[in-house]
Amino acid sequence: MCLAVPGKVVEIRGDRALVDFGGIRREVMLSLLEKEVRPGDYVLVHTGYAIQVLDQEEAEETLRLWREIAKAISLEL
Repeated sequence: MCLAVPGKVVEIRGDRALVDFGGIRREVMLSLLEKEVRPGDYVLVHTGYAIQVLDQEEAEETLRLWREIAKAISLEL
């Protein structure tokens, strides 16, 4: 199974972006995207590559679901 995680673009650096994943920031490649990305946009990231631009509502819903999953897993441990 492959997972992709949404993050918020903080800064553009050529063909890369600094993306915030809930306080953790990582450099992400933008070369697979056809749409221009700007700081403040949300992107879906898989293995270090942004694979899709998300609208804010969709990104926030996905992040909410991730938090629910994390909470459920920690309760089971």
